[in-house]
Amino acid sequence: MCHASFFVLLIVTSAFSEAFKILVVSPMPARSHSILGDGLIKHLSKAGHEITYITAVPHEKPIAGVKEIDVSSNFQLLPESALSLKSILDKQVNADSLTELIKYMAIIAETTLEHSSVQKFLQEPTQNFDVIIAEWMMYDLYIGLSALYRCPFIWFSSIDPHWRILRLIHEIPNPAYVPDIISSNMPPFSFTQRLQELGLQIVQLLLEHFLVKPRENEAYQRILMPIIRKRGYPEPNFEELRYNASLILGNSHESLGKTIALPANYISIGGYHIDSNVKPLPEDLKKIMDNAKNGVIYFSMGSNLKSKMMPDELKQNLLKMFGSLKQTVLWKFEEDFPNTPKNVHILKWAPQQSILNHPNCIVFITHGGLLSTTETIHFAKPIIGIPVFGDQFSNIDRAVAKGFAKRVDLSYTMADGIKNAIDDILEDPKYAARVKELSFIYHNRPIEPGKNLVHWVEFVVKTGGARHLRSPVIDLPLYKKMFLDLIFIILVLLYIIKISISIAFKKIFGKSKPLKKLEQKKQN
Repeated sequence: MCHASFFVLLIVTSAFSEAFKILVVSPMPARSHSILGDGLIKHLSKAGHEITYITAVPHEKPIAGVKEIDVSSNFQLLPESALSLKSILDKQVNADSLTELIKYMAIIAETTLEHSSVQKFLQEPTQNFDVIIAEWMMYDLYIGLSALYRCPFIWFSSIDPHWRILRLIHEIPNPAYVPDIISSNMPPFSFTQRLQELGLQIVQLLLEHFLVKPRENEAYQRILMPIIRKRGYPEPNFEELRYNASLILGNSHESLGKTIALPANYISIGGYHIDSNVKPLPEDLKKIMDNAKNGVIYFSMGSNLKSKMMPDELKQNLLKMFGSLKQTVLWKFEEDFPNTPKNVHILKWAPQQSILNHPNCIVFITHGGLLSTTETIHFAKPIIGIPVFGDQFSNIDRAVAKGFAKRVDLSYTMADGIKNAIDDILEDPKYAARVKELSFIYHNRPIEPGKNLVHWVEFVVKTGGARHLRSPVIDLPLYKKMFLDLIFIILVLLYIIKISISIAFKKIFGKSKPLKKLEQKKQN
């Protein structure tokens, strides 16, 4: 009864309040992730809400309505060699290891919550929030904050919807037609591919059950439970909290992702980080692009992978290949590159959205991060993808399957592959036509993604957690979901029927056996 009164009071007070207190947790030590976190706080602060932002990339100038907690020390957790293109090319780093990825994400989450600034903040007894938004990256630990602040919780997903995050608000999608987060298979699957997808899911479920969940529970008990207990709050176990999120905000959209059935509390907001009014280009760069009579090819390996960390042999091969083109090439490169051809321009910093927005930009060569693939659909530019790790492979393979991309594998000899891909895209108009078609689908939405984001965050607070959107499958035990109880009853009934028939046969035909024996004796 007291819980019901609490939620009624929360709904009534929230309905008459326009400004909410929101905690945003986005501590990944990566510029691409900070762009997404910044997008969240930009839209929410603009709507008048009070934000506390845990980030590894703090702003030099304070943002109105935003208090930042600096965890930039998280960058020390990732050795530079892990993102070195040379190390990846030389197979010194296993960029595809899911076990290592989950381990790293666990370290990030635990280190963030144990950070002295975060601990000081969490220990403040008067601190409270109306809602928490946390980025999900292979580890569920942040859901424990909902027990500390006793408020609704929203997961934010930086990538396309997949079973590992959908399981937190709904059931696991069928691997017969939904690829795994690390899979490059595109449906419809062959028999072998279906086995691969099923195997991947089974292996990951076992990994989660025996390794990840015990670690999450231990971290929750060690880091958050003492603070919860100190406040005198109820002490829910971690399994109760794990499936308690109100909804998921997903950086996805059907135009660039896969089409699967999604629960009502999965909200697609792909493209929310893109400015509705793109900033103008710097004058020198604008002049270069305006004068590019044969078009501009833009090459960037993103904010995490540094072009300067390419082997010299590869740099020179790429430079020679770019110099042979009649197009103007803009190459995002983090240091000076001497003796560049006249048509190649090195950019230590590249205003990517402004470049892609220019009409003379005709091809985008990218590593295939979801921010970049989203932007290429937004600005309708065909791409050449060079995936390196994570979801980049599936992003590029999906773009190839959708018809607006060519894939080139990372190698010492990839310059020739890029040259052939450039020729294919520029000589065949189908790539440009297809990306324009998808761009129309992307833009043709009833509400802009940024406004949609704000609406759903406010909706969760005003409804006390949007419990009416909660999928009933979350509360359904596995044996009920799979009708194992019904199968058991049917098997028992069949067994009883079998036994009954056997007993009946014995009673009916059992007396005839002595007669048969007597007849045999007479014949003898």
